[in-house]
Amino acid sequence: QVQLVESGGGSVQAGGSLRLSCAASGRTFSTFVMGWFRQAPGKEREVVAAVRWDIGATYYADSVKGRFTISRDNAKNTIYLQMNSLKPEDTAVYYCANAPRYGSSWRASYDYDYWGQGTQVTVSS
Repeated sequence: QVQLVESGGGSVQAGGSLRLSCAASGRTFSTFVMGWFRQAPGKEREVVAAVRWDIGATYYADSVKGRFTISRDNAKNTIYLQMNSLKPEDTAVYYCANAPRYGSSWRASYDYDYWGQGTQVTVSS
């Protein structure tokens, strides 16, 4: 089992920045990918960004490229999501997730076995 705890959400005006953190505990040694997803009211959950735990490769949804940066701290078993130039359409509950199986798709929510409780991000215009 892996436990994930997010922090750092909040409210910000358009153009502002927020930094989310996700601390993992438990069987983190088997992590393949860790990712950030988000879900806005009335919409499906969508992937935002992900990072390969072993090599540090990063992946981004087109909607956040150039604005969001995902990073990891292996020693702390923590990932971060730096969100800049925020837009009202970024408003959502943000979840971090852990995919333990080698070869998991960073885009596919079904490949992620463990999820955090979510943190609200609200961007006002």
